[in-house]
Amino acid sequence: MNKQIKLGEINTLKINRASEPGLYLISEDEVEVLLPNAYIKDGMELGKTVDVFIYTDSEDRLVATTLTPKLKLNEIAALEVVDIARFGAFVDIGLPKDILVPINKQKSPFKVGEKRVLKLVEDEKSNRLIATEKFKEEYDRNTNSFKTNDEVEIIVYKKTPLGFKVYVNKNFEGMIYHNEIFSKLNIGDIKKAYVKTVRDDGKLDIVLQKIGVKNSDDDLYKIVEVLKSNNNYLEVTSKSDSELITKLFEMSKKRFKAALNTLITENRVILEANAIKLNH
Repeated sequence: MNKQIKLGEINTLKINRASEPGLYLISEDEVEVLLPNAYIKDGMELGKTVDVFIYTDSEDRLVATTLTPKLKLNEIAALEVVDIARFGAFVDIGLPKDILVPINKQKSPFKVGEKRVLKLVEDEKSNRLIATEKFKEEYDRNTNSFKTNDEVEIIVYKKTPLGFKVYVNKNFEGMIYHNEIFSKLNIGDIKKAYVKTVRDDGKLDIVLQKIGVKNSDDDLYKIVEVLKSNNNYLEVTSKSDSELITKLFEMSKKRFKAALNTLITENRVILEANAIKLNH
């Protein structure tokens, strides 16, 4: 149970009393916060504890919810812009109230529908939760628990001459190099990826496909689906230009050749002189 109620975080609070608008929850220091009726679930009884996220309502009062937001205080996520105002933009964090990104916290003008990589912070003047695009990049450098081919979640947040910088599991710094990217990446993309190298400086080299896994089912599926979308026939083989292969199948020529050989061996794809076709 929380000693104090903490804004922007998951709090464990005790159900103190019931009222018409909902249940009032209390922390050890006896500060109360309302859990509206919309979030009351079966089994919530006086004296029991409940885990809730704390934010502020439209009148800047603390309020509790059992919904899980897309990010918590000081976390980073790619959030969709849902509205534009004279003083800033609003983004969806998975709660009934959208979060403001003030104009002075934006690197460039926001547009409705796009995604921006943002950090949730507490505004020092208003004590409200806001999101900012201007934040110091801080990472956990203790990457000893990672190993090659570990599956991770990444958020793409910056393009550099070397490749794309990514946040790994929201806490670690990673890089995907341009020569290892075989599909389009955009700032704000959230993807499943894999650890390639755990570096001595606490950074991670990341790839979008598992390393050393021959004839991945994903590659086989991709080739079949591309063929289906092209009337089951394509003028391409493993001898075709690597740029064409990457453009069509979003994989390297080496991976394409290995997967195609498997499909041919399994008689799922027929190889012609200068083309391949799906075998029905």
